Amino acid sequence: MGHLLQYVLNGLARGSIYSLIALGLVVIYRGTGHLNFAQGEMALFATFGAWWINDHGVPLWLAIMIAAGGAFVVGGVIEFGLIRPAGKKSPFAVVVITIGLFQAFNSLSGLLFKGAATGLPFGTLFPNKPTDFFRLPGGAIWRYEYVGVLVTVLVITALLFLLFQKTKVGLAMRMVANNPDSAKLAGVPTNKILMLSWALSASIGAIGGCLVAGINANVNLGTMFGVFLLASAAATLGGLDSPLGAVVGGLSLGVIESLVTNYPKSWWGSTYIGADTAIAVAFLIILVVLLVRPSGLFGSTRVERV
Repeated sequence: MGHLLQYVLNGLARGSIYSLIALGLVVIYRGTGHLNFAQGEMALFATFGAWWINDHGVPLWLAIMIAAGGAFVVGGVIEFGLIRPAGKKSPFAVVVITIGLFQAFNSLSGLLFKGAATGLPFGTLFPNKPTDFFRLPGGAIWRYEYVGVLVTVLVITALLFLLFQKTKVGLAMRMVANNPDSAKLAGVPTNKILMLSWALSASIGAIGGCLVAGINANVNLGTMFGVFLLASAAATLGGLDSPLGAVVGGLSLGVIESLVTNYPKSWWGSTYIGADTAIAVAFLIILVVLLVRPSGLFGSTRVERV
């Protein structure tokens, strides 16, 4: 029982990261109706920026805040200068541009930050000494660092919930995503809302990237690739328009990955289930869920008049 609880706790720690990156995807989709395939690499570039600022003597927490602020500006500029003009001509053009941005930010990170390919040391915002944990019944331990990451995700989720449900800006973001033309007729400043969605998503991604680097104790060019894939799956599983779904999907995916990775060798099927198949099993579960509920676990189902 103690081992099972430990695997679940480890999965929650990893799943927290998936949830945070998935939240960035949900913000853009909920505000614009688009998917940002460059979300992970934008977060990576901001993380390298935080490392550079911290390396020049700025406290890590402040360096992360500055990097998140910079990502906010860059996200808005990208929407204004690239996404908006392309989206007016073809929705598919936005997909191509985000894929191009994926490669551009990864290459730019390697070009600007010496040692990015092999990895650069990155600190953490939370206590991470060997003794920084508390023990649970059954012998399982939960590190303070993992608890801090999970709490950060929950706080950001709560703030996004308040934004979407309790503010005029959040309502406008939902209106623009559902029907941009009707939103314009209702007096919603759609251009500003679209820019805000990209800016907010980039800022959330920057925080997520820094948390990933903190847990790994370094940041390199491949840090965010696998995280982004699983975060995308988490957002799809939970529902692309649901912040709560992004969190539940990310945490669930992290736990599933941990349990499959640590599948007992003495159990039936251990030849086919293990660390090498963890991601495949997770995606198989997602596939089954989407076949039953295409909008995801918490996503809203759109009804169209025909």
